[in-house]
Amino acid sequence: MAIQAIDRLARAGLRPTRQRVALAKLLFDGHDRHVTAEQLHGEASTADMRVSLATVYNTLHQFTEAGLLREVVVEAGRSYFDTNVSDHHHFFFEGNGHLIDIPGDALAVSGLPDAPAGTRVARVDVIIRLSDGN
Repeated sequence: MAIQAIDRLARAGLRPTRQRVALAKLLFDGHDRHVTAEQLHGEASTADMRVSLATVYNTLHQFTEAGLLREVVVEAGRSYFDTNVSDHHHFFFEGNGHLIDIPGDALAVSGLPDAPAGTRVARVDVIIRLSDGN
């Protein structure tokens, strides 16, 4: 798995430091997932990886900038990092903070306003918020 993590980082143009490789191994274990920095820091601690929460945040943002992750902001100050970088949207369960992917072709967004001059719409992110039904 370390070789796969190193290759993934190298393809993204990131130097495969010890901490990046260790966090990449935790993140990209074969299935897509949504993780907060705090959750990943906890997983690293459980795996006896010595890494600060600040380093986890920095690494997640570096991975996002390199296209390895997608940041999903569910509310101010609350972000998840998604290993699925394909075109898709999310269900967000407000009660427990769980995210579930919605395939990009399962949702049609129409009536978008024109982008301001000199810009273009890069992506549309839809988060459908769910409550427990009561």
